[in-house]
Amino acid sequence: MGFTVDVIKISQEQIDSLLNLDEDHFNDVKSKRIAPAKLQETLVAFANSDGGDVYVGIEDKAVQGERIIGFSEPEEANATIVTLLEGTVPAVENVNWEFFEVDGRGLILHFSIPKSPKVHYTAAGDCFIRVNAQKLKIKGEKVTQLGYSKGAELYEKKAVEDVEIDEVVESEKLADYMHRVNSGLKPEIFLQKQRLLTKKEDVKFPNVACILLFDDQPQATLQTRCAVKVYRLRTTEAEYKREHLQEMPVTINGSVEEVIAGTIRKVTEYIDGASFMDGENVVKLSYPSEALKEILVNAVIHRDYSLNDDIHVRIFDNRIEIQSPGRLPGYMTVDNIYDDRFSRNPNLVRMLHNLPSPVNHDIGEGLDTAKNELKKAGLIPPAFEEVANAFIVTVKHQKIASVIDVIERYFEDNPDGVINNNLVRQLSGEDDMQKVKKALQRLRNAGKIKVADENANAFKVTYVKV
Repeated sequence: MGFTVDVIKISQEQIDSLLNLDEDHFNDVKSKRIAPAKLQETLVAFANSDGGDVYVGIEDKAVQGERIIGFSEPEEANATIVTLLEGTVPAVENVNWEFFEVDGRGLILHFSIPKSPKVHYTAAGDCFIRVNAQKLKIKGEKVTQLGYSKGAELYEKKAVEDVEIDEVVESEKLADYMHRVNSGLKPEIFLQKQRLLTKKEDVKFPNVACILLFDDQPQATLQTRCAVKVYRLRTTEAEYKREHLQEMPVTINGSVEEVIAGTIRKVTEYIDGASFMDGENVVKLSYPSEALKEILVNAVIHRDYSLNDDIHVRIFDNRIEIQSPGRLPGYMTVDNIYDDRFSRNPNLVRMLHNLPSPVNHDIGEGLDTAKNELKKAGLIPPAFEEVANAFIVTVKHQKIASVIDVIERYFEDNPDGVINNNLVRQLSGEDDMQKVKKALQRLRNAGKIKVADENANAFKVTYVKV
């Protein structure tokens, strides 16, 4: 069996780059002597994790002498390609492959493996994930958890066996919801049609999505934590300590709708009219409410409810961090987050969207709205980060304007004001102390500001308008 595949001649600079490549979470090099079945384990590990690149035909860095020992011709790699592309269960989709030609040393086979929305196994039935530079074999509950995290298995459909249907059927929350969507069905039939009941050994139980929507106390009913904790932290530092807490974190409990509404209220309460003193200067927190609402709603409806953790909303003096349990599901990445669409909890999302004046947009539109609202307010777009088993959205109180613009605007508004490096960082959201220092020096050299006290300690220099 033959394949039509690109053969690309690469430069010495590209060759050196491949030889210097460090094996890590996203990259691996393999000898062409590797058994295709063993290479399949690496493909599965990348697909089950965050995707990555594999280069076949490069010996390990520990090997002395020539490290590039490639395939003599493309057909020599056919068995490897067939095993990787057709032997996994299910087959990994959208894998790209090509050959890099290296004069006198053969062909390097390069596979580019995407993050997959499915859980994959080798032909031998084994499941692997990528952890740093290693592949790790997982079994049982860990495979199930992988399915939940990807959205391949829907945790929202898991039966909650210690709750009987009648408990939900008779709930006021269900009656109110059905009234708002104008449903004349019997409650149990309504739940069945909305896929909010799950069979377990021929017995129907409310599932996780049903409990989140209509139970009086989902946080007490479910086995995993599903509340929101809101913190007000009087600091701008990356790491915070207990003494930075304005008060003890507030926990928001209730149904999904109640949690969303309660979180928005609490965050608004902390922000509206909030200010903090920096020396003699008052700095006011100001964020567009619609942007925060969209990000908070996304956190609640798209989090991984199988993980035993709450959502954490941390309001710092110069930013807001929203940390949701679970990495991005399916093929979603930080890079394609505005362009692609994937829902980990489709039933939950659909049920909320069916309401009059729904809190949630169609999947993906919420973040677009947040970015646009922040731009209108003159603030930079939100930042996204995946860490361990969580997804963090950071909204910085950082103006789109340059640091110099921020300083000049400050003195326009406060002609008699006093400014220092720390206050500029507070106002602009710029974390780099040296960048701020250079901006202040440029304005000083231009004769627009001057040092308030020439005898002041170097770390306490303040500036006033000339």
